[in-house]
Amino acid sequence: MGYQVILPAAGQGKRMGAGKNKLLIELNGIPVLIHTLRVFEEDEQCDGLILAIHPQDEAEFHSLLKKYHITKVKSLVPGGKERQHSIHHALKTVKDGGIILVHDAARPFIQKEHINRLNETAEKTGAAIIGVPVKDTMKTVRNQMVLGTIERSGLWAVQTPQAFRVSVLLEAYEKAERENYLGTDDASLVERIPHPVTMVEGDYDNIKLTTPEDLFFAEAILKKRKGSF
Repeated sequence: MGYQVILPAAGQGKRMGAGKNKLLIELNGIPVLIHTLRVFEEDEQCDGLILAIHPQDEAEFHSLLKKYHITKVKSLVPGGKERQHSIHHALKTVKDGGIILVHDAARPFIQKEHINRLNETAEKTGAAIIGVPVKDTMKTVRNQMVLGTIERSGLWAVQTPQAFRVSVLLEAYEKAERENYLGTDDASLVERIPHPVTMVEGDYDNIKLTTPEDLFFAEAILKKRKGSF
């Protein structure tokens, strides 16, 4: 079964310090945005993408889509003040049911095999997210004082995409809007309906590019994959 994707792409990436939308930063001469879009463009199960953007980037985004022959982007919608608002704007434009994925446009290393596993799981359960087990020791800290060590065997670092039945995610977003609730991710809204969320194991390469240091890791991942992008 196919799926659609919402990619929030309206952030200005202040922590990246690039002076522009971080999705326009190039890796191996190609913008981060295009690296991400190509994964979905090349997946036959992907039926279409919706980008939530800042209006000032619209002309450049259109130019990039044309230059790199990205054909599955169906619409560009205005982003909101917060990521959650941007996704809600985009979600309201989804006319068909089925499965909707929400993916950080700044995660260019997601792999199709993980997307497809996520899609299959969401079809069965209604809500699925991808992540990896936490490797570091986790501690609770207040005012620089360690209060205790958290058992990490059940802790996972959550990534995107996150996949849901459209009806489930709409219900979650409408409830959050009514209650003026701002969540940390889409799954946190779905959990409040409440609706169970299933975890799918991904891999540690699926990093989000947030700070300049992340670009060094990105280059290393590209080299490891030997130019597969």
